[in-house]
Amino acid sequence: MKNGSPSSATAAPSCHLYLIRHAATQNNLSHPPLLQGQGTDVELSAEGLNQAAATAAQLEQLPISAVYSSPLRRAVQTAELIAKPHAIACTVVDALIEVDVGSWENRAWDEIAETEPIAYRQFIDNPAKYPYAGGESFTDVAHRTQPAFEQLMKQHAGEKIVVVGHNVVNRVYLAHVADIPLAKSRDLKQSNCGINVIRHRGNRDQLITLNATLHLESTA
Repeated sequence: MKNGSPSSATAAPSCHLYLIRHAATQNNLSHPPLLQGQGTDVELSAEGLNQAAATAAQLEQLPISAVYSSPLRRAVQTAELIAKPHAIACTVVDALIEVDVGSWENRAWDEIAETEPIAYRQFIDNPAKYPYAGGESFTDVAHRTQPAFEQLMKQHAGEKIVVVGHNVVNRVYLAHVADIPLAKSRDLKQSNCGINVIRHRGNRDQLITLNATLHLESTA
């Protein structure tokens, strides 16, 4: 939980944010998976389209007021399928683009660990301080994404909204909400189309649900 007093929180209407990682791309499904940051703009795989459809069905009965997305195609495709039953458009928020993974784009972790052991170990030990080689650190991601999330939730007080983001973007914001050190945020599992629920009331954020995936069992 972050900020605010109980009295101020009680007086304000809540915004419920359904924060979702985009559905799977072929990079996500590769063995091993390949890193895809903001430099890889690919479409969803067939399995990913099924995941997004299942997520849309899960959220269809909720009174969703708005759907927002990272500008990358894998997020936009997911968001558009979620928005369709509600007859609303997906709005792109540029600040929510995935982390810049620099020279590690489209590479596997095992290969990076073998060829760049020092940079790899520094990043794994503390991604808040040490960036992807030639890219962003988790702190960089936090600085550009937290204001965007906070603005959206203030803008939609009393409403339910969906944001489709990315593995790192979501982990970084969830760590902030749950008051977990940013260096430990890689421990927060984010499955493709996993649903997180955050309640924002006044100046207080509360993590209600983390990475719910039961709706995806039929797509596996």
